[in-house]
Amino acid sequence: MRKIGNIIVVLAVAIGAFGCQQRKEEQAPATYAPPVQPQADISQFERAAKASPQNKEGWINLGNVLMDSQRYGEAVDAYQKALELDPKNLPVLVDMGTCYRGIGKFDKAVEAYRKALSINPNFPNAHRNLGVVLANDLHDNKKAIPEFQKYLDLAPNAPDAGTIRETIQMLSAGK
Repeated sequence: MRKIGNIIVVLAVAIGAFGCQQRKEEQAPATYAPPVQPQADISQFERAAKASPQNKEGWINLGNVLMDSQRYGEAVDAYQKALELDPKNLPVLVDMGTCYRGIGKFDKAVEAYRKALSINPNFPNAHRNLGVVLANDLHDNKKAIPEFQKYLDLAPNAPDAGTIRETIQMLSAGK
């Protein structure tokens, strides 16, 4: 049981420190919790998206602010509208998968990550995030390991590469 706890800690550090969000290059330390956006700020993004419903950036921005506010279900709705306008937007697909994970819809998260990978099989964050869901939420280490390995193959110098390598070792050892 302690070994499983170690895997969860390593994955939590990787997720907390480096996030599942594709759009953010700089991430805060794992102890940082994103500030909840005031309702007034979110309302501005909602009004902008609804005022220009054919503007994918408006829906993406709304999805991003909702995701950052941990309003994952609403973020999924905004991301879906963005994807109706730009179905091959990889960062949006990955962020939507992360939001599905946030509301406990792990199969939908996997589906979003795999859809991103069907568009571009060399999109590193889709592999990493898919590995996280497979290992941490669906407890399918056998499928998670190749996803983490592919992530490292594509991004060997990623900031979280060391953590991912440790995770692969622990998952491979059955810990």
